[in-house]
Amino acid sequence: MKTVITGAAGLLGWHLQCHLSVLDGWKDTVVALDRQAFNDDAVLDAALAGADAVVHCAGINRADDDELEQGNINLANRLVDSLVRVGGKPHLLYSNTIHKERDNAYGRGKAGAGRVFQEWAEAHGARYSELVLPHVFGEGGRPFYNSAVFTFCQQIVDGEPLSINAGGMLELLHAQDICARIVESVERGQTGEMRLKGRVISAAEVAGKLSAMHASYTGHVVPDLRDAFDLQLFNTLRSFLYPAHYPCELTLHTDNRGSLFEAVKADNGGQAFLSTTKPGITRGNHFHFGKVERFLVIRGEAVIRLRRLFDDEVKEFRVSGDEPVYIDMPTLHTHSITNVGDGELMTLFWSHEIFDPESPDTYFLPVLQDQES
Repeated sequence: MKTVITGAAGLLGWHLQCHLSVLDGWKDTVVALDRQAFNDDAVLDAALAGADAVVHCAGINRADDDELEQGNINLANRLVDSLVRVGGKPHLLYSNTIHKERDNAYGRGKAGAGRVFQEWAEAHGARYSELVLPHVFGEGGRPFYNSAVFTFCQQIVDGEPLSINAGGMLELLHAQDICARIVESVERGQTGEMRLKGRVISAAEVAGKLSAMHASYTGHVVPDLRDAFDLQLFNTLRSFLYPAHYPCELTLHTDNRGSLFEAVKADNGGQAFLSTTKPGITRGNHFHFGKVERFLVIRGEAVIRLRRLFDDEVKEFRVSGDEPVYIDMPTLHTHSITNVGDGELMTLFWSHEIFDPESPDTYFLPVLQDQES
């Protein structure tokens, strides 16, 4: 299943890369096109040649009216022109928006792009699906650009007043839920307009939830995450805290009897376990889509490494059992812990949910490209 993603560096495009990277039959044949690649005729033609599915996430969201309207139509024309050149008839999926029905430059541009795709599909006998999306959120969003959720997160983390539209309503849908619907549409051969539904909630309530989560979490208490929507909001908020918020120091209480510190405080339990690691050995090298996971070294010396999916930058944290700190792994970041001391390493691991072998939400991926375990 050769799948081409346009706008791969954007919010939905990046999430779709992450989503497909763990799916058999999809993960080895994804071609991700950022803006530069999309604008190169040779690269675009080579990508679309032999494609089974094309997901068009590329778009112009912030510009003057002329570019907003005509620019989105031009992107659509560029894509179908390339498909005609290579003789491709893939299943084309277009990430459109509920704003397409508004009589403004952005709405007219997004609607116009949809007409370009529909006409191409009808002329060439190809499958075409138009996903009409509400307000999209998730890890990796840009404040003051994609969604009010991201703006709230940035303002909360920066300690700034929130820009809340009094009485404003949002319909929020996490990017990974959209990705699952895209895969389902291709596998079932579904075509036509598909309106995806999200959680309808006021902007004020979203701001309140995020503020309460931030106050709890920065006070070393993980909030209640049993509601899937709350977990998605919390992980979005955590993506704005990483990496500056970590490592988090714990208060070590010491007297003549020994020492004590509070490792985890959470409103909904979870699961904790202890692990020992021999010198030079690395554990982890995996990532999660939703799981909140904590690393806390109790004894020994270690390096914790993290890398965002589809990014080459590796961040390192040197930690020691002599000075207890915790680092909570951000979602969609592969991570590992290596014993760099001379003795045995003892680590407390905690996650917000009890491990389910039928749905482990744990996917192998080396942090360092030369690591195998």
